[in-house]
Parts: sequence; structure tokens; C-alpha cells
Amino acid sequence: MTSTPQYHPISCEFHDRLEDLATVRRPAQIRYRDSDGTPQQRTAAITDVFSQGGAEYLTLKSGETLRLDQLVEVDGEKLADY
Repeated sequence: MTSTPQYHPISCEFHDRLEDLATVRRPAQIRYRDSDGTPQQRTAAITDVFSQGGAEYLTLKSGETLRLDQLVEVDGEKLADY
């Protein structure tokens, strides 16, 4: 049985940036690591940023949902820099 790793909150400043992008809904370059740790990349508009079950997520226009602590870089801004 595989368990989901514990959620690690991201910085408030980066979270605010994601909410800004969700408001304007323009396509952004999104780099993240999937549940196996494999690097992934998408170009898509963020449509929502929300909390559920003790973790935070974003939804892309494509319908995909990503956990915020799996993000590496969004729209040229690296999570590690925040």
C-alpha cells in the first residue's frame, strides 16, 4: 500500500502569486514533480487554488489538479526562491 507523503506548506508569497495567476487565467509555464518524483511540465492557465484534506492544490484549465508542494517553478518563478 502506497501512502501519500505529508504535505509541506509553501510560502505565502508564492501562494499569492498562484492566486494572481488564477485571477488572470493566462497560460503559464508550470514545472513540477509528479507523485513518483518525475519532473513534468505543462503550459496551462491556473483556474483555481484551494485547500482540501490538509493540503493545498491548484487546478489547471485542462482539468488537472496539482499539489502545491510538488511545484518547482511557475511562470519563471522558482518555489525554492521563496
